[in-house]
Amino acid sequence: MCPLPWAGTQGGSAIAGNAHIATAIPHRLDRLPWSRFHWLVVVALGITWILDGLEVTIAGSVAGALRESPVLQFTASDVGFANSAYLAGAVTGALFFGWLTDRWGRKRLFSITLGVYLLATAGTAFAWDLPSFALMRFLTGAGIGGEYSAINSAIQELIPARRRGWTDLAINGSFWFGAALASGASILLLDPRVIDPEYGWRLAFFGGAAIGLVILWLRRFLPESPRWLASHGRPEEAERIIQAIEHRVEAEGHRLAPIQPSEAHVRPRRSTPMSEVFTTLFRDYPKRTFYCLVLMAAQAFFYNAIFFTYAMMLTDFYAVPSASVGYYILPFAAGNVLGPLLLGRLFDSWGRRPMIMLTYTLSGLLLAATGFAFQAEWLTATTQTLCWSATFFFASAAASAAYLTAAESFPLEMRALAIAIFYALGTLLGAASPWVFGLLIESGSRDQVLLGYLFGASLMIIAALVTLAYGVAAERKPLEEVARPLSWH
Repeated sequence: MCPLPWAGTQGGSAIAGNAHIATAIPHRLDRLPWSRFHWLVVVALGITWILDGLEVTIAGSVAGALRESPVLQFTASDVGFANSAYLAGAVTGALFFGWLTDRWGRKRLFSITLGVYLLATAGTAFAWDLPSFALMRFLTGAGIGGEYSAINSAIQELIPARRRGWTDLAINGSFWFGAALASGASILLLDPRVIDPEYGWRLAFFGGAAIGLVILWLRRFLPESPRWLASHGRPEEAERIIQAIEHRVEAEGHRLAPIQPSEAHVRPRRSTPMSEVFTTLFRDYPKRTFYCLVLMAAQAFFYNAIFFTYAMMLTDFYAVPSASVGYYILPFAAGNVLGPLLLGRLFDSWGRRPMIMLTYTLSGLLLAATGFAFQAEWLTATTQTLCWSATFFFASAAASAAYLTAAESFPLEMRALAIAIFYALGTLLGAASPWVFGLLIESGSRDQVLLGYLFGASLMIIAALVTLAYGVAAERKPLEEVARPLSWH
């Protein structure tokens, strides 16, 4: 085995007195053929996005039931406020748990963030007024936001470079499996012939907790990131994990390519000071920082504005009964799932920059066209849904690409926190959009709703233009080549 020497460095919180580490872990992970281990990573980590899709869709699907509830009696703006509370919680959770993920490791945070989610989503079912409902939604979002940092950094560090783009997009796109599941459940749980809707929406939130219990079991079989372990002074544990993965792959009949020699010098560190994080973001990678912020903010406003108010659009403008909203979410979810699955491989073959420009531009143009058709009253509930499905076929891939870009564009030692920062800033900028769109819909004016559509569309097109100038060509490259680790010199 040809080792990758990791020796002394400057900066960071180095582990005093620790011997220099020699390892070839980055290359050994990238040379692995696709195997059942990688499918385990996809399933066990991708379920988090399913949970987010479940939560967001339930929140949208039960909007009518919350407004008709004899206990809650929410207005459209109340529903928008609670949804914004969920997003604010996601921002807070992403930042706090992202900071811990880079210090404590990827795997440990899986259990903590999932525990927060389980308790909060179950607690939502017992809400009795707007403050209690909004608080539970805030804590639910905190758990999901914390998951984003841990799972996206783990995906980046465990998946081979040649498949990283498609895998990341496909996992992020699994959000919509959760959306489809929630929409199907809402059809049953909000049907007054089956169950009292006042109890139905409460039972809907218990579904997420049940899925969360399954995740706890699946994640027992996932290892800690060997890259993270080696850079944090635990080379023996990292070596055991990488050997176990290689043995599993070979047991499936795969032959591993010889390890190529490579040189890098690293000294393990326990943590990375915040001063070094901000220096890296704003001095070393200012263009990438600006670029990731634009991508995240554009897709966050675009998605939150449309999806969180999806049910209210159907009920207020097309007189769709709240119990039937789930039928209209299913085709919308299908478009969102198919986008990353069918377009994802082009992000690895054709490249990040051209595909991000394409998906962001088409998303903006299609939303603007849908807005004008809506304003002219050319659409029915069915055709409105089909227009949204076509728009979000591209928007889903675009949004997933934003997470992919933030995850692979910065060094290993701060990857989880970088993901959290850009997710938080983007989401924070888009957090008010459900509330704003709720007010636009509540006004009953198609002209005002059109203005909201056009604003969201313009943000996507601006992001495409920024990609032309600042896009990062990270396709098929090792993470260490895309962004040199801070401890290397």
